[in-house]
Amino acid sequence: MENKSNIQYSKIAVISLAHLLNDLYSNYLPQMLPFLVVLYPGFTATRGAIIISAFSITSSLTQPFFGYFMDKQGKRWLAYVGTLWMATMLSLTGLVHNYLLLVVLAALAGLGTAVFHPQASTMVNVLSRDRKAVLLSVFVAFGNFGFALSPLLLVPLFQAYGLKATVVTIIPGIIVSILLFLFSPRDEVSKSAPLEFSAVFKSLKKSAKELIAIVGVIAIRSLAYTGLLTILPLYFKYKNLSNIQASHLVTIMLAAGAFGGVIGGFISDYFGRKKLIIGSLVLSTPLFFAFILTNGSLSTIFLALAGSALLSSFSVTVVAAQEAIPENKALAAGLTMGFANGLGGLTVIIIGRIGDVFGLTTAVTILFILPIIAGLTGIFMKNRPAARLQRQVQQV
Repeated sequence: MENKSNIQYSKIAVISLAHLLNDLYSNYLPQMLPFLVVLYPGFTATRGAIIISAFSITSSLTQPFFGYFMDKQGKRWLAYVGTLWMATMLSLTGLVHNYLLLVVLAALAGLGTAVFHPQASTMVNVLSRDRKAVLLSVFVAFGNFGFALSPLLLVPLFQAYGLKATVVTIIPGIIVSILLFLFSPRDEVSKSAPLEFSAVFKSLKKSAKELIAIVGVIAIRSLAYTGLLTILPLYFKYKNLSNIQASHLVTIMLAAGAFGGVIGGFISDYFGRKKLIIGSLVLSTPLFFAFILTNGSLSTIFLALAGSALLSSFSVTVVAAQEAIPENKALAAGLTMGFANGLGGLTVIIIGRIGDVFGLTTAVTILFILPIIAGLTGIFMKNRPAARLQRQVQQV
């Protein structure tokens, strides 16, 4: 049996750093929305949601297809080419003054992260040996920290220099792409993945019930998550908070979510994936309502706790899917980090429309209720033994 001494931490660190940048870019467009309100007269929440959904659709719904391709081929170069592609497309968004072209650039940028995530998560899965949940949670946490850094870094940049400053954001993408080219693993890919689609289909059919439950949990959680990233900046503006104040609150929520993701990985390792997923999501709804019903520092604390609870199951659901179809890890990552999240990103247009018709407070209230629905959906997941217990059996 392989032990943790075989874990290649340095390579995982490089991939995790790349994930931080990729998810920083993935939360790029929501930070532009308050500035687009000024640039485009009559800019609505629905229009903002369409931009975010265009990115979400291409970045998420295409991931299973890229995952299937990578299970067959193991194309590591897609990780750094995808990163550079997304950085380039997003760096152009502030230079255009046509709404339709902005939507097209958002959709094109999404393809970059769509090819990165299945390949990167599969490499981390293989490199992590028997510490998959914990180390994948660290990988995911880096991504969540990237999300958290977006408002902290981008809003002051746009505030000071305008949206034309997007052009300079290509530089980090170039640097990280070079690091991935130089240091990402060259040969640690799965050798056991079936090459024929019929074999993949058979694997999916065998685990269909479990996968449907996992995808359902992620899709509803993603709608809440993507909706909050889209609506909260507009809601805070409606509440007369400055762009900087709003960015700090979103950063707190996302940074706490990143820590929650790591903690969730450890908890699931000891008590089981299903218990962690259900418990954390059910808990996040009352915490979100506590945030909106209180004031000052107490309100901020509740927001941090809610963000931590919401995202603590992020990596755990990915590992759960990879355990359901272990022969197709990249496809599992594509289904969970991609397709399921894309379903949530697509339906955020509905939340945007609700915000326009019934008010942003109503939209936010609906988003706060969604996590508990996601948690209850998790009841239908398969109850697998905790990874800690599996390791103990293997050591006997």
